[in-house]
Amino acid sequence: MQNSQKTFPLLIVIVVVTILLIWLVRHPSLFQGNNAPADSESPQSHVGPADIYPDPARTPGAVNPEIAQSNIRETICNPGWSTRSIRPAASYTNRLKVEQINEYGYSDSRLKDYEEDHFIPLELGGNPTDPKNLWPEPFETSVADGGAHAKDKVENYLHAEVCSGSLTLEQAQREITEDWYRVYTNSVPH
Repeated sequence: MQNSQKTFPLLIVIVVVTILLIWLVRHPSLFQGNNAPADSESPQSHVGPADIYPDPARTPGAVNPEIAQSNIRETICNPGWSTRSIRPAASYTNRLKVEQINEYGYSDSRLKDYEEDHFIPLELGGNPTDPKNLWPEPFETSVADGGAHAKDKVENYLHAEVCSGSLTLEQAQREITEDWYRVYTNSVPH
């Protein structure tokens, strides 16, 4: 009896440590120091078709280290602040758009059919120049409301939510990278 009393607490510790290790393996981005929000959903869990999302390996999203929850009143939520103050030059984004259309393997290579989009938008603290935050987003997709113009509505909606205090900056960044189209279909008036 005394031996089982010593074994039981040890068994509990082993179970707790095992559960903790499994959790750590499933959430590695929390400990890797990357500057993109954690991507906890796989592409298979997206609401929309694959052609409305960037390739997560090429464009996982990247945040602007100069914009944080602590300074949103001075930056993205300040009426005097504009994305124009940090937006990269068209010469940079056009060059990147040409490269990325090729990398993505799009059959349509006409530049006018794409917006070189910030996956995490500038108004949500997205990195302005990191190629991991920029992708050639098609205006026309396999669903009528899945192109760049629909994502722009999500960006505006989430920006308003952050600035009203309904969402934190990190929550909004996660919402847009996990599934911007889910936000569009479930929350954005249209």
